[in-house]
Amino acid sequence: MERMLYDFLKKPILPFFLLVLLLSLAHDASPKTLEPTPSTRHHFVLVHGSCHGGWSWYKLVRLLRSSGHEVTALDLAASGVDPRQASSLKSISDYFEPLTELMMSLNSSQRVVLVGHSLGGLAISQAMERFPRKISVAVFVTAPMPGPSLNVSILNNESLRRSGPVLDSRYTYDNGPNNPPTTFIFGPIHLATRVYQLSPIEDWTLAATLMRPLRLFSDKDMSREIALSEERYGTVSKVFIQSEGDRLTPNDLVEWMLERNPPNEVLKIKGSDHMVMMSRPLELCSHLLNVSRKYS
Repeated sequence: MERMLYDFLKKPILPFFLLVLLLSLAHDASPKTLEPTPSTRHHFVLVHGSCHGGWSWYKLVRLLRSSGHEVTALDLAASGVDPRQASSLKSISDYFEPLTELMMSLNSSQRVVLVGHSLGGLAISQAMERFPRKISVAVFVTAPMPGPSLNVSILNNESLRRSGPVLDSRYTYDNGPNNPPTTFIFGPIHLATRVYQLSPIEDWTLAATLMRPLRLFSDKDMSREIALSEERYGTVSKVFIQSEGDRLTPNDLVEWMLERNPPNEVLKIKGSDHMVMMSRPLELCSHLLNVSRKYS
């Protein structure tokens, strides 16, 4: 034992201390993440798409919060863990109610970065009309973006006309087979091939497990409840984020929509599917942070 201790003490220990010193210098030289000050800290409100819930933003919630920002990823009515059933919703405004309640709870000095994915674009559009002074910027992530000169029912019908096959997705006809469908839910094959085709398989598995039926509303109801004006909706800055690999919202539909309702800015993400927050979360987070700074 004494011989082993003697041999150890004979070995040069300078390299060890040199290694510690180098590691310390490398740590000190590494870039620091600056915590936002109160004036640069933003509140992101994330609104999910059809059949999904606030859970679909789990990657973005972590990234944005780790950057020092406040994040709310809410469940719209009859979505996520919201206890209501789709059949109980009588109007699209009922579906938007959780977002409306959140916006009403903000005081007059609070302004949020409002982010809508997919069908969530309709929810944030109504919020822009009702609460324009409480929104610093609205971000449409591969989402329908109606406007004062683009009626929501026209946009919806154009989207349906250009959409591909629904595959194993299902409609229900609670008012009889001769009347319009009342709910819709994505099937796992539809999700895998047209919605999550570039996302990790774990995210597709999660989605297939957590899907909930979407209540479908009439064109008349949507046109009445999402009536948008230049005087209110038009005063809010809006940014559109386009996913170049989106099979659910094809690029030709996006271009058609943007021509009729141009946003302040269009950003593009390559290598992403419809679920941009799943397939390219870092790129989406970077865009959201840049947008929040630019339009604050």
